[in-house]
Amino acid sequence: MLDESLLDAPEALARADSRGLLRGAAESGARIRTAARHATEAGIGDLKPDGRPRAVMVAGPGAAGTCTADLLGALSGGNCPVSLIAPTGVAPAPGALRWTLPGWAGPLDLLVVATPDGTEPGLPRLVEQAYRRGCAIVAVAPGQSPLTDAVAQARGLMVPLATAPYATGGYSTDPYRRDPHAPGTAEDDDTARAEGALGDAPGTYGTPPVPHPVEPPGTAPDEMTGPALPGTLWALLTPLLLLVDRIGLVSASPAALLQVADRLDQVAERCGPAIATYTNPAKTLAAELAGALPLLWTEGPVAAATGRRFARLLASLAGRPALVAELPGALAAHGAMLTGAFAGGADPDDFFRDRVEEAEALRARIVLLHEEPVGPVSAVPTARELALAHDTAFSELEPAGGTPLESAAELLAITDFAAVYLALASADRT
Repeated sequence: MLDESLLDAPEALARADSRGLLRGAAESGARIRTAARHATEAGIGDLKPDGRPRAVMVAGPGAAGTCTADLLGALSGGNCPVSLIAPTGVAPAPGALRWTLPGWAGPLDLLVVATPDGTEPGLPRLVEQAYRRGCAIVAVAPGQSPLTDAVAQARGLMVPLATAPYATGGYSTDPYRRDPHAPGTAEDDDTARAEGALGDAPGTYGTPPVPHPVEPPGTAPDEMTGPALPGTLWALLTPLLLLVDRIGLVSASPAALLQVADRLDQVAERCGPAIATYTNPAKTLAAELAGALPLLWTEGPVAAATGRRFARLLASLAGRPALVAELPGALAAHGAMLTGAFAGGADPDDFFRDRVEEAEALRARIVLLHEEPVGPVSAVPTARELALAHDTAFSELEPAGGTPLESAAELLAITDFAAVYLALASADRT
């Protein structure tokens, strides 16, 4: 059950958001700018590769590895195979995870390690395997993690993970507070952008920051084995985009990434908690998915990767199931769900249901995700017609245009915010 009144109560949302999920979503643009600086300082811009690798292998815990590999593969457009090295183990705990290099990996291949923690003992072992095979190695992880030493010994490239702009010096301030009279830095400017999107909670702006200890590596399991939380994903992805730009797989220059950061700031302003539901696309989508079984229909590789990430976030943050399929195959794969028990048309007996004692039946709702304006060979018009013919509600997300990176950023940002709002406003979760 969704408490829709909570969506238009910024102070209540701030109290419910104990994990800082809205802050993480709003600061995605800031994370890109910080991560780009870290990548430049690490020397990615000075690389002179001999050519494209035969394959790019991505390893990391949970969705940090899964989403990174998925998005890199989608953005590369098939220029180079991008494969995930999935971990094995008896539990999803970092200490139990193990990674094994594919048997075909060798000197022509690139290993990418992406982790928001870096203490997983299985990752340094994977780096050692890659070094013995002659693979090129690049890692994005916290700078003080054990993985740093392993990458250095393997003569790989290590890029420090960009942390939240408000977490510095071992302490972080309350995510809804900031002292406007404090000396300004580049990170302060990024924090101000995030706060402008979040809005100021009454009675807190300008008050002294309240320090909270920052969790050391190894104590944030949802960041390591759960979803790549909003903000964290871009901190991992940005240095790797700059890397694959250097080797010619993706067009992601520093200037292009700054445009992506600006697009994320714009989305954060449109989707912030202070923006009313009727003009807020993320809150609107969250309200539409309440009591619904989302059928995420995607068109295009970037939209497909976004749909898969959205489904993972809905499951892990909001505890909601969702089914993902790519058009046009989705029309056949999910067609039976539009006429069966989850059909959108109301049950004739539903009129007599006790609204207090009996829960509303779960109905399918189509969510269309696509990257470009609908063309003559698009299946999106057919999907709309099918939804209307079966009286099935549907939502549609289409980015405002721009480069594939900007389109990916907008789709990811809106769905990130929507998943967070659904998690915070669900009465059974709150």
